[in-house]
Amino acid sequence: MKTLLILFLTINLYADIKQNMFNLYQNKQYEEVCNIGFNNFSRYRQNEEYISLYAFACLKADYIDRLSIPIATLKYSKEARANSAYLSIILMQKKLLYHALIDNYDLSSIDLPTTDYVLSKVFDLYAKLNKHEPRAFYLFEDEKDSKLTYKLYLIKDDKLSKIVIEEYYNSDMIKRHIYW
Repeated sequence: MKTLLILFLTINLYADIKQNMFNLYQNKQYEEVCNIGFNNFSRYRQNEEYISLYAFACLKADYIDRLSIPIATLKYSKEARANSAYLSIILMQKKLLYHALIDNYDLSSIDLPTTDYVLSKVFDLYAKLNKHEPRAFYLFEDEKDSKLTYKLYLIKDDKLSKIVIEEYYNSDMIKRHIYW
């Protein structure tokens, strides 16, 4: 009887965490979902729905570096592998864009798949510049919507510089993304 009660409580706790994460995700509380997912990952590492929800919340919260473990874990179903591939592209583009901006690495010869995520869009636009002299900032116009523009620049720090992408719609900033 005691074992059954513990099992029942564990199942309810699991359902409550996953349902809570889903509700928060629907309410665009991505940072909170990412943190819950991160803090409970070891308990639910076998549940690919949980891991996908956690990973996409981290993506939407711009916590791209938290994607490494979900990318490696999502492998048992077709949907999980597709999610892993999508997230891998974005993580690689972030790393390469950082390398290009910090070390003046030429991205023009790299031909990667792309996504609809803002970092992917900016990566693709930056890579089309070919070899060039570094600038203080870069302005790009969205290829599908001329009212949407992106400003790319670095915040320089003694320890670790950060990539900043600002999204503008009709010259009004709608979002700022910061990545190390």
